[in-house]
Amino acid sequence: MFSELSAVSYHLLNLLLHAVVCIVFLKVCKLFLDNRTSLVAALLFAVHPIHTEAVTGVVGRAELLSSIFLLAAFLSYTKSKGPDNSIVWTPIAAAVFLVAVATLCKEQGITVVGICCVYEVFIAQGYTLPVLWDTTVQILLGKGSIPYSLLQTLLKLVVLMFSTLLLVVIRVQVIQSQLPVFTRFDNPAAVSTTPARQLTFNYLLPVNAWLLLNPSELCCDWTMGTIPLVESFLDVRNLATLLFYSLMGSLVIYSVRYSGDSSKTVLMGLCLMVLPFIPASNLFFPVGFVVAERVLYVPSMGFCILVAHGWKKLSNKSSRLRKLSWIFLALVLFSHAVKTFHRNWDWESEYTLFMSALKVNKNNAKLWNNVGHALENEKNYANALKFFKQATRVQPDDIGAHMNVGRTYKNLNRSKEAEESYLIAKSLMPQVIPGKRYAARVAPNHLNVYINLANLIRANESRLEEADQLYRQAISMRPDFKQAYISRGELLLKMNKPLEAKEAYLKALELDGMNADLWYNLAIVYIELKDPNEALRNFNQALELNRRHKLALFNSALLMQESGNPKLRPEAKKRLLSYVEEEPHDANGYFNLGMLAMDEKKDLEAEKWMKKAIQLQHGFRSALFNLALLYSQTARELDALPVLEELLRYYPDHIKGLILKGDILMNQKKDTKGAKKCFEKILEMDPNNVQGKHNLCVVYFEERDLLKAERCLVETLALAPQEEYIQRHLSIVRSKIMALKAAGHAASPAGGQSLPTEQENEAKGKKKKTPFEKLKDEKDIPKMNAPTTQKNKDHIKTKSQHEKNSDKEVKQKSTKEIKDIENKRVAALKRLEEMERILSGE
Repeated sequence: MFSELSAVSYHLLNLLLHAVVCIVFLKVCKLFLDNRTSLVAALLFAVHPIHTEAVTGVVGRAELLSSIFLLAAFLSYTKSKGPDNSIVWTPIAAAVFLVAVATLCKEQGITVVGICCVYEVFIAQGYTLPVLWDTTVQILLGKGSIPYSLLQTLLKLVVLMFSTLLLVVIRVQVIQSQLPVFTRFDNPAAVSTTPARQLTFNYLLPVNAWLLLNPSELCCDWTMGTIPLVESFLDVRNLATLLFYSLMGSLVIYSVRYSGDSSKTVLMGLCLMVLPFIPASNLFFPVGFVVAERVLYVPSMGFCILVAHGWKKLSNKSSRLRKLSWIFLALVLFSHAVKTFHRNWDWESEYTLFMSALKVNKNNAKLWNNVGHALENEKNYANALKFFKQATRVQPDDIGAHMNVGRTYKNLNRSKEAEESYLIAKSLMPQVIPGKRYAARVAPNHLNVYINLANLIRANESRLEEADQLYRQAISMRPDFKQAYISRGELLLKMNKPLEAKEAYLKALELDGMNADLWYNLAIVYIELKDPNEALRNFNQALELNRRHKLALFNSALLMQESGNPKLRPEAKKRLLSYVEEEPHDANGYFNLGMLAMDEKKDLEAEKWMKKAIQLQHGFRSALFNLALLYSQTARELDALPVLEELLRYYPDHIKGLILKGDILMNQKKDTKGAKKCFEKILEMDPNNVQGKHNLCVVYFEERDLLKAERCLVETLALAPQEEYIQRHLSIVRSKIMALKAAGHAASPAGGQSLPTEQENEAKGKKKKTPFEKLKDEKDIPKMNAPTTQKNKDHIKTKSQHEKNSDKEVKQKSTKEIKDIENKRVAALKRLEEMERILSGE
């Protein structure tokens, strides 16, 4: 809320939490050790390099918070013994509450209950194993009654166990009685057969102990092939397992057999080290990792207590050993601090983190993949491909690695190699076993191989059915695979199957009704189904879920704009204003604001938005033309000329721009030659352009070449025999020719001298008129068919976001909807392709 994605405060808070843990741990140590030894244990814990992942890695916050409440719960429980061995219930209630909070932070918090039980029996009540054994035998033989202190202990333990059981039941309900899905890549031993599974899991215990004892080679990821499986009893690594169990067994026997302070300290050190580690040990249920340094945060407390206690024993032996113990302690603290400081720099970025891990272990395909991902995020696809390929060599059956190779090939525009890599990944997918859930045997993200392969081949129009088959195969494997429905809906729309696309999106919405992107996609389908009202309703639903959904804001505003309903214009404007807030550098938002303003006859506002659009996108075709059109409509034709010049500089074949420019040159600048060049250029590009042809005929009349004007109009009439105004103009020209012939004048340019001259007009007190104006006086002929009407402007503006520079027009307003269906379909597909890239994460 306060720092958003600024990482500094996250790391600072983690450091503060680590400091709190150290202080609380120091207080716990003082229950079993003297002040000096407690300080040594706390210092060892404070600088131990194994904690770097939990403290420097922001996600380690769970370990830190859980540790605080775990230690607080234990400290609270130690106050539950009152005078005369009575029970003080308030500390117990507080301890139960703190256990629940610790468990909410991380599940291992619940293990403090076991620590409290051991503390109650062996520390608070002072029992040893021989005493408990003798007491139990006497009771079973009927030779004695249960001691009062033991009854008090049993009552406390019942309360603790009941609260623990309640927490476990709640946790089981949360996960719906199902363990998370892990694959053999996360934890290879978990899916191995006997005895490899048992031997490997037991070998992992001395591996973790060694990391506490010698944290010289640390790695952020120990999955996959980092630690090879122990597949035989003859494997030499089994000796390490035997040595570990022998040492731990000796310490346990010593701690529960004797009643001295030293045995109590060892016992509590073992409890803090062993019990919190049990959930991550793989011994009782598999977890999603082989080794994880972060889970050693709490167990390292017990380790530090044992080391500090051993240091105290050595330092009390003799003066020589005392000096050596201080020297070695100083060396350990210094080396650990330096290692921790140096290890922090490994966490500077993803690249440095995973590269540091590769220095320790080169047999983990996940590390090679992660370095590739870091390079991919920097758009360094060529180097990323090298790391992804190395991952496939290290772990040839890693589906994810082959998918990464395929995606990188795609980013490098090497589609053939990309398809080959995706096909290899697909071939590694296990076959469906009837009666068994597919999702339980494969990671859900691996199913993306079908999506990625289908997305690749659908670019080929001839392979759309093949792509659809892949989507359906992914859905059959996992009916709740939302992304498969989304991608299939997009494909079906591309295949012109909007009803089936609608069904796919509705199914996806059943799985995720709060996904604004899905409502947006469904709106696009309704546009394809020619149901703008339902489309607008779905756009509105997307905006209810995400009021800043940019595509929904933009396209719903366009839909309102295209409806022609004046009542919808204020809301359309509001949404376009919200869109430009989100995308201040997208010229399309400002352009459509300008078109709305033109609809509402707000000329100055329209001019402002059009200029803003042109400023952001130089050569914005539609904005340039419509700005020129706006100037022409508001009697600012001379202002329109430089805008048209810029338009024609970028788009010299813009026919409407040429017509408008020719009109202005003819009627405002009296530049007949310039206008003639415009119309001739139009006819060079499109000899059958009626509008350009007719206007050129008018130019011929202006030049007083009536015969050429007549021939031109005859040709124009042949192109558009249904146009009455051309027939009328031809009749007028022919009447003029006949009148001139009757008066004895030629109808050629040379004969134009017989028409009234400027001096004759002035002598008769008449205002000077151009030849074109004289022609108009005779039969009220319009100047030229220039696109200056509101009708023409309307057909420029209705563009989708992905058709930025087109301004296609149609003939009639009444036929606009029919003509735009195909355009909308193409635009919708383009929008959906954009959504596909966003949702697939590619």
